[in-house]
Amino acid sequence: MQERVERCAWVNMKNPLSIRYHDTEWGVPEHTDKKLFEMLILECFQAGLSWECILNKRDGFRQAFDGFDAEKISRYDEERCTRLLSDPNIVRNKLKIQACVTNSRVFLQIQKEYGSFDAYLWGFTEGNVIFESCDMRTTSPLSDQISKDLKKRGMKFVGSTVIYAYLQAVGILNAHTRECGLYRGE
Repeated sequence: MQERVERCAWVNMKNPLSIRYHDTEWGVPEHTDKKLFEMLILECFQAGLSWECILNKRDGFRQAFDGFDAEKISRYDEERCTRLLSDPNIVRNKLKIQACVTNSRVFLQIQKEYGSFDAYLWGFTEGNVIFESCDMRTTSPLSDQISKDLKKRGMKFVGSTVIYAYLQAVGILNAHTRECGLYRGE
């Protein structure tokens, strides 16, 4: 008999994408700029929606947004954005699509300034993972700080709640619950 693995409560145990995401990506420290950009874009689209909705459309987003290539997205014009509004495989929100283009340009500026987005983002914690297990928290002083800086630079849909979820997704914050088999302690 196979032992049951406990997971964080947010995981939909009926959705293999949710299980795989939790078990292999969420909370794992990420350092590649391409993946950091992908997760930033997906988290921005998630604002006001469930993560599972975004996860289920992830492949559609990947196809619609040129494999999350920040250079290509930074050159999207109004016509391209209008075409994206008719793509049923993504979340069709004009403001979020426009924000994706804006955010890609800011992302590229940060890369130039810091050498990589990874250096910028992980610099806030001096490269350290922060372990926390607080099911009710949706923001933190760290997410407040990063959100404020990204907004100052011109990014959109990067409020503290979105950034908090992003930091969990890319492993800067490891927030697996104590009951979860992936919990590593504080």
